[in-house]
Amino acid sequence: MAKNKPSNLKVESLRLRGSLNRHPEKVADPLFATSDFFDPRDLVQVKYEMVRKVQIDHQTISGSAASFGFTRPSFYQAQARLKRGGLPALVPQKPGPRRRHKLSAEVMAFIQELRSEDPSLRSPDLVHRIMARFGRKVHVRSVERALARQEKKPL
Repeated sequence: MAKNKPSNLKVESLRLRGSLNRHPEKVADPLFATSDFFDPRDLVQVKYEMVRKVQIDHQTISGSAASFGFTRPSFYQAQARLKRGGLPALVPQKPGPRRRHKLSAEVMAFIQELRSEDPSLRSPDLVHRIMARFGRKVHVRSVERALARQEKKPL
């Protein structure tokens, strides 16, 4: 029973950090089957070893990717990330934009200008004008949320 606790703690730790391999059963490399150190559930370790097998052990990219349960494009992505940012770069990041990118300060200034000229403009009207002026497709609800945020800001 004591053996399961550290394992469960590690799995939970990997999950919280976003580096839990969802398919550890696909890792067929002998190192992961014969050693306690190598854990197929640790996505960062699996990707690092996959890249290392090619760079150091001169294994083929296709062979390495297959034995670690990945595709060739995944290998190239891991290789590029490792080269660019080292081991920490292999930790998966949340997908999607990191900041507002459609409703920039320029677009918000445009919205404020339109609303000062015509306070009766509704969000759907603003969406159409944003598309016409900036070529950006923005959801009506995004405009409404941005306007609500602006109203909450202290002057």
